[in-house]
Amino acid sequence: MSQDQPTATAPKSLTKAQTIRFGAAFFIFNLCWMVGLQIVAAVLLPQRLSEIAPDSYNAIFGVLNSATALASLISNLVVGNLSDRTRSVFGRRSPWIAAGGVIAGVSLFLLGVLPDGVTIGISYCVSMVGLNMMIAPVVASLADRVPDNMRGTMSAFISAGTLFGSSLGQIIGARFITMQLPGFVLAGIVMAIAGIATVFVWPRERSSKDMPEVSGSLKDILASFRPPTHGARDFWLAFVGRSLLLFSYYMILNYQLYILQDYIGQSVEDSAATISTMSVVLMVVSLISALTAGPISDRIGRRKIPVVLASLLLAVGYAMPWLLHSPLGMILFSAIGGFGYGMYGSVDQALNVDVLPNEEEAGKDLGILNIATTLGQMVGPVITSAIVVVTGSYGMVFPTAIVAVVLACVFIMMIRKVK
Repeated sequence: MSQDQPTATAPKSLTKAQTIRFGAAFFIFNLCWMVGLQIVAAVLLPQRLSEIAPDSYNAIFGVLNSATALASLISNLVVGNLSDRTRSVFGRRSPWIAAGGVIAGVSLFLLGVLPDGVTIGISYCVSMVGLNMMIAPVVASLADRVPDNMRGTMSAFISAGTLFGSSLGQIIGARFITMQLPGFVLAGIVMAIAGIATVFVWPRERSSKDMPEVSGSLKDILASFRPPTHGARDFWLAFVGRSLLLFSYYMILNYQLYILQDYIGQSVEDSAATISTMSVVLMVVSLISALTAGPISDRIGRRKIPVVLASLLLAVGYAMPWLLHSPLGMILFSAIGGFGYGMYGSVDQALNVDVLPNEEEAGKDLGILNIATTLGQMVGPVITSAIVVVTGSYGMVFPTAIVAVVLACVFIMMIRKVK
């Protein structure tokens, strides 16, 4: 079994077998964790909250999204940094990934049996900590285990797994909407598999015990969390652009069940059927765009062109439910916006790695960039909830999302280091 060299510097090339195994591992990891999360987050948890607290489920759901996003923000940054500093016979990243899968899986399952919003919220936060114990090291491995001329391709596998898993998770969740406990069990199992399978599928990570030791004093550990400043202009532009784009997407994605029921007026059964249709459409279009845009980006050496096209498609997708106000509008959102999101996702992580000021601190700096994901997941639903509370409708959610994604495109186009 092949191993990496004991250094934080990415190899210059991979064998064919290593390429296949890395691609498979990135796809399986993102497929599994997203299936597990979407079964719960997109369908079962919103439905369970509407049954537990019929008069306040919307506000509770917004609070839970904010709390879990904050837990994700902190844990992603902390674990990314600590994985940079980890010295073990199993490498820097693998121990965190395997342990995170178990923690995330168990706590996600518990959401189906805990009795009230408070305990559900605590377990949901623990699950997000476990999830980010996996995500932060996996993303960091893109910098220190994958050559720079293959990062677009591997980013495509990450995006394809995420998008396919999102669609599949929603389809599975919709099947369990009237019989929830088995759905929560399945979600927990699949989430645990994400971490455990990854460390077995990709080429075994070399022991990090031979890498230079890092100081373990509290002062040095705290100092290591400093955000990058020197030569970090493009890094922060990527951060803001990513935050705005994901903010716009999660404004709608996390509320699609409530949009179908409260804005469009569908019943529980009809909304579940529509989500299933949307998920199939999203699965097809996102896989096509994700698996083609990433390799093309590597071939032409460009990251910005897919981002511009993706932003335009997302804006059009957001406009569909706003203009049509029907299930068809939401299906078109999945088709057009999903194609755009797949295109963006296929170069997203490659772009993030390309703007790193120092690849020796990839785990920590990518953890900071991944805060953008957390901010998008946190701020998007909060703004959606606030708009609904103030206006009494989801109507203004869609133009707000359009403005956000256009601004995201502007910031990313200002990056100089990446073509």
